[in-house]
Amino acid sequence: MKIISVFIMMVLTFICFEILTASKSIIDSVSFALYIFKNNIFPSLFPFFVLSQVMIKYGFVELTSNLMKPFMKLFKINSNCAFILVMSIISGNPANAKYTKELLESKHINSYEATKILCFTCFSSPLFILGTVALMFLNNKEVGLLILLCHYLGNFIIGLFIRNYHPSPLEKNKVNLKYAIEMMHQKRISNKENFGTIITNSLISSINTLLLILGVITMCLVITTIIDNNINLNSVFQSILNGYIEMTQGIKYISMETIPLKLKCILTVMILSFGGLSVHMQIYSIISDTEIKYFPFLVCRIIHSLISGFLMFIFFDFWINLF
Repeated sequence: MKIISVFIMMVLTFICFEILTASKSIIDSVSFALYIFKNNIFPSLFPFFVLSQVMIKYGFVELTSNLMKPFMKLFKINSNCAFILVMSIISGNPANAKYTKELLESKHINSYEATKILCFTCFSSPLFILGTVALMFLNNKEVGLLILLCHYLGNFIIGLFIRNYHPSPLEKNKVNLKYAIEMMHQKRISNKENFGTIITNSLISSINTLLLILGVITMCLVITTIIDNNINLNSVFQSILNGYIEMTQGIKYISMETIPLKLKCILTVMILSFGGLSVHMQIYSIISDTEIKYFPFLVCRIIHSLISGFLMFIFFDFWINLF
C-alpha cells in the first residue's frame, strides 16, 4: 500500500529532522552507546565469540553433549544444545543466537532444535547483572544476586514449559567421560582446517557481529532520545519505555527513580528478561538468513519477563531479610 510507504518516509524524515535540530542530545546518546559497547559489550562478548568457533572445531560440543545428556533430557532437546546453554550462561545475549546459528550451520542441530534452544538461553551476562546493574546502578550487590537467580530461573522454567515443542528423539546412551573425551578427540583430528585459519575466520566473524550489535544499540538509543524529546511522560513510565527499547539505558534511569527498591528490582529483572528491542533486533539480524523462527522467541521473552518479575515479587522480602 502506498500509504505505508508514505508513512515510512514521514517517520524517516522526522528522525532526520530531530538529528539535525537536537544534535546535542543525539550526540550524547551515541556517546553513551559507545560507552556501553566499550565497557560492557566488547569485553564480555569478544573473547567468547572468538573462542566459541575454535571450541566447536576442536570438539567441545561433543564433550558437553555427552556429559550433559541427563540435564538436556529435562527439556527434551538434542544434547548438542548443551554447548549453547553453557556458553550463553557465561557470555550473555545475543551470544546465544550466534552459538545457535553456528551449531545449525555445522549440522549439530536442526532448525526446530535451534528455534527451541534459542527460546530459553536468552541470558544477560552475569558480569553485567552483578557488576553494572547491581553495583553501578542499584548500588546493592545482594539484590544483584537475586536478580540473577530470578532471571536465570525464569529461563529454565521457559525451557520446561516448551519441552514438548518438537521434542528431539530420546538419547539412550548414559554419561561416559571416556566416551565423551574420545568423541572430542575424533572431532579434533577430523578437522581439516589449520589453527591459523580457524582463528582468522573466528576473528572476522566476531568483529562483524560485534559491529552489528554496536549499530543496533546506537540506533535504539537514538530512538529513545527522540521519544524523550517529544513525548512528555511520567519519569518512571519513560524509564520503563526506554528499557524496553534499550535495556541498559532504561535500567540506569529506573535505578535513579525515587521508588521502592523492590519495585526497582521487579522492573529491572522484567526488562532484563525481555531484553529490549535492541537485543531482539540483534538476535533477529543474526538469525535472519537461517530457518530459525523468531516469533516463538518473542513470545517466550514476554512470558519470561512476567515469570521473572513474579519471582522477584515473591522472593524479594525473604531475600532482603537474609542479609
